[in-house]
Amino acid sequence: MADKPTIQMKMRTNWFLLATILVFAAAIIVKLFKLSVLDNKFYQDKANADHFGAISISANRGAIYDTNGVILAQSATVYKVFMDPDLFRSEIAKKDEAVKAQQKQIAKGELPAGTVIRTAEEVQNDVIEYLAEQLEIDVKKIEEAMNKDSQYQVLKTQVEKPAADNIIAFMDENDINSIQIEEDTKRYYPQDELAASVIGFTNADGDGQYGLEYQYDEYLSGIDGKVISAKDANGNEMPYRYSKTYEAQDGNSLYLTIDRTLQYSLEKNLEEIVSQFEIEDRACGIIMNAKTGAILAMATAPGFDLNNPSDVDDLQIAQTAQDMGFLDIDKNEVIKKDNAKAWLDKLTEQQYTDAYVAAREQQWKNKAITELYIPGSVFKVVTSSAALEENAIKTSDTFECTGAVTVYEGTQPIHCWKTSGHGTQSFFEAITNSCNPAFIEIGRRLGADKFFDYFKAYGLTEKTGIDLPAESTSIYQGLDGMGPVELASCSFGQTNKVTPIEMITAYAAVINGGNLVTPYVVSKIVDNDGNVVLTNERTVKRQVISEETSKTMCETLEQVAVGNGAYIKGYHVGGKSGTSEKLDEYAGTDEDPMRYVASYCCFAPADDPEIIMLIMADEPMSGEYYGSKIAVPCSRKVMEEILPYLGYYPEYTDEEAKNMDVQVPFVEDKSVEEAKQALDAKGLTYQVVGEGDTVCGQMPISGSTVAQGGTVILYTQKNYTQEEAEVPDLTGYSLSDANYLLTTAGLNMIAGGASTDSSSAVVMSQSVAAGSKVAKGTVIELTFGVNDQSG
Repeated sequence: MADKPTIQMKMRTNWFLLATILVFAAAIIVKLFKLSVLDNKFYQDKANADHFGAISISANRGAIYDTNGVILAQSATVYKVFMDPDLFRSEIAKKDEAVKAQQKQIAKGELPAGTVIRTAEEVQNDVIEYLAEQLEIDVKKIEEAMNKDSQYQVLKTQVEKPAADNIIAFMDENDINSIQIEEDTKRYYPQDELAASVIGFTNADGDGQYGLEYQYDEYLSGIDGKVISAKDANGNEMPYRYSKTYEAQDGNSLYLTIDRTLQYSLEKNLEEIVSQFEIEDRACGIIMNAKTGAILAMATAPGFDLNNPSDVDDLQIAQTAQDMGFLDIDKNEVIKKDNAKAWLDKLTEQQYTDAYVAAREQQWKNKAITELYIPGSVFKVVTSSAALEENAIKTSDTFECTGAVTVYEGTQPIHCWKTSGHGTQSFFEAITNSCNPAFIEIGRRLGADKFFDYFKAYGLTEKTGIDLPAESTSIYQGLDGMGPVELASCSFGQTNKVTPIEMITAYAAVINGGNLVTPYVVSKIVDNDGNVVLTNERTVKRQVISEETSKTMCETLEQVAVGNGAYIKGYHVGGKSGTSEKLDEYAGTDEDPMRYVASYCCFAPADDPEIIMLIMADEPMSGEYYGSKIAVPCSRKVMEEILPYLGYYPEYTDEEAKNMDVQVPFVEDKSVEEAKQALDAKGLTYQVVGEGDTVCGQMPISGSTVAQGGTVILYTQKNYTQEEAEVPDLTGYSLSDANYLLTTAGLNMIAGGASTDSSSAVVMSQSVAAGSKVAKGTVIELTFGVNDQSG
């Protein structure tokens, strides 16, 4: 007989069983706690996904307006085309079964023998081809989507309504329910290229990528809504009463400080100098309210079309390929539009792709805030104001220039652009002459410590804080290591590299009473109910110089503008030009010669500055590179266009009023006597060609502006041939001499640029090239200047 278990054995067994049960119970409790507490949200979301369906409702992105309410960017309804691959395959399979059933009916005679039957494969191919045509996408993309193990695959976003309607109609005809559309939004830019680098653009998902679209994406994007509906046990949507809608919250709108009219004027004139002077590394410009920091216009040229931001001009790609060393061509040789395509044909496929991507990225950059340049003589206003503020110099001081100066024993002399020297000159003459030796002396008197203090106080060691992305920080010579040579070069605007926005902001502080302000582009943000949710206003960081010093600089710079070609009749304008050498990129060889940056910063009214503008042209390749020849005329044209628009009207001196240009009246079809009387009344002379009694044609045409005393050619016989004249070379001539030469040739003139009251004003450029053959009476625009400012 076997031994019976003892009580101790039973107790041990019971304890073992109890312990095992407790362990299992604990494990179950832990698992339940994890499921119901720790992982609650995961399983709740999973359950909701099984029991509820959700359809997204896209929020409309907020609009962007200029300061006058003109739309610069807006969103419109487009459509997203998507498919359910699982359902599509099921529908094709059912069609295949239906085809087989029809074939059996034909075999049995239940259907006519000639009945046309489209196979399931044919239907599928028709659907693929139609989608590819309407959506303008590759067939492979559709085939890949159809083979996905999924219930939702987007085929294309931002589809226009006509294409979306065609697709739905086609699917209805073919009894296909697996391909549907959803409402979506697309970004439109009604002004195309206007302010492209400032506004930026969005990607296919509607997210801001560059410019304001990126900077203010959180405000603009809004919050998407949803329609959540219950599903039955089979996953089908239940009736409407089981659904709940969460409406989309549309994005807020931006109102900018930018004025479309000013922006257009700036961009138009920048494009002209890019073309005329073959600017290789683009040009940029900024117009700002000097008192508040509000940006009225900001542009980079060439620009790009915001509606097609990835389109890049062949010329830009070819120039980028040249810079990247892909082309067997001298780096200094200029590629032009008419031969750009020929150069691109020489690239390999990979080289073309690399050059295209680099050129595209470059064209998207806002040069005014993202790229650095050496400001050259424009910077002399900073050195001057600091020295005046510290009493290191007085306006009555004189400065010697022999053409060169050796700053430190054993170093190379630093030359003035006028190698023969300026001799003894006053402070005003030194800044007008843009004399480097004079500013080396001014910098020496100021001293390295004070120079750097003001360099920093003017904000040139930090970002301005403008509300745009990717602002760069300057590269500058710090106080440590600033010896006599470094101080000398810094004083006349070489060595340090700043952004255009830094330079214009510092310049504004020089002329606005001494206040360094923060520039800004967005004036306010408004929600859909019209409530202002954010406002940007004038922000003063600090006062750098006194109002008295600022006033002195304004008076000085107005006199400089009178002599440098920026003079505008009836207006008080101040300014300073600059021509800087890109020494940090100079290889010192004939194959890669020195390249330059031409710039000009001007302001108006000079007696109470409010409008300030900076123009910068990077690497002119036409052979002309001085700021006074490139940037100054561009600035003058912009100012002439925008000042009357902004409400600044000309106030002429007696001398200006006496020598006002006049508009040529319309005298065609008038008798010769009537024409003479009309011209006499305008102070114009005339020359009659022909024996007729009636004027059949005139030159200049009506509406043309000419100087007083100009000559109008009157043709009095039908089928007349215009007489021609050769345009003389007027460069370097005074007003009276230039007028005599043009009058002798039978041509007219109008004068611009420097004040022609000055006895030293000479022709710097002419609107029609010397040697050209033009009709007699043609108006030649002459730009006058007092000297050649290379600084």
